[in-house]
Amino acid sequence: MPARRTATPTRPPNVQANLDALKIPGGRPINGAMKASTGIGIGIALAAILGGAMVEGTSLGTLLNIPAILIVIGGTIGATMAAVGMETTKAMPGLFKRALNADPPDLAGRAEQIVGFADKARREGLLALEGDVREIEDPFSRKGMQLVVDGTDPGALRDVMESEIDAMAARHHVGADAYDKAGGFAPTIGIMGAVLGLMHALGYLDQPSMLGTAIASAFVATLLGVGIANVVLLPVGSRLKALSAEEQTLRELTLEGVMAIQAGENPRIIAERLDALVPPSQRRSSDDDASAPTPIDAAPSRRAA
Repeated sequence: MPARRTATPTRPPNVQANLDALKIPGGRPINGAMKASTGIGIGIALAAILGGAMVEGTSLGTLLNIPAILIVIGGTIGATMAAVGMETTKAMPGLFKRALNADPPDLAGRAEQIVGFADKARREGLLALEGDVREIEDPFSRKGMQLVVDGTDPGALRDVMESEIDAMAARHHVGADAYDKAGGFAPTIGIMGAVLGLMHALGYLDQPSMLGTAIASAFVATLLGVGIANVVLLPVGSRLKALSAEEQTLRELTLEGVMAIQAGENPRIIAERLDALVPPSQRRSSDDDASAPTPIDAAPSRRAA
């Protein structure tokens, strides 16, 4: 490989516009319903459960049982903290927000970006990408492409990027596992709350008029524990696992593309290989000439809707 140039390569005026487009994978609008599917699902489940209870004549005020709420919420938080540690527990609210509003990865957009880099590298050489690499927004892609431009050995390049993928998967597992553990603790703690409530209800044996209400209140803790686990905690944990798998697939696609660029493969071949990793529903239609590479310096500017 020739000596690395110190000056930034000259780029045509439309390159920056294209780079701005590459920062938005695929340039396609993100479906709001897709992003909020977890929140919508939780809302539907809550509406169905509460609606059914109201149809049966249950008063929603019955569920506002402060002792039961304290036992279930406080007990679940404490047990989860004991299991996964303080730092992971503190990160759970942020993970909850991510599960509710995470952008789905655009595999087709990433593949299109990589093929554009491959086309420019084939026409002008790897060093021509030096200035473009600094403009890549995704840290993983930027690191891989920078290693390629720097002339890193292929084996070392793959080791570095695979280590990044493995470390990311391990971090994501910790967060999802915290929600799984919390989902396991909540029903059991709810049962404990119900037992405590029944113990209290037994004090009304000499007051039959209050006994029924006391027993009903005792089971609120069980309902809260089972409901929180199966409507919120376990679905969020499953969603976090799905997001992690999608991100891992995106990074594996990026790794294959970066390695192909380093090997100097034909951009059309790279496009076909990466297209195989993209779900059929996300692939470009044949009318868009999916096999043709999209040069960096020639792609149209795109904006997210």
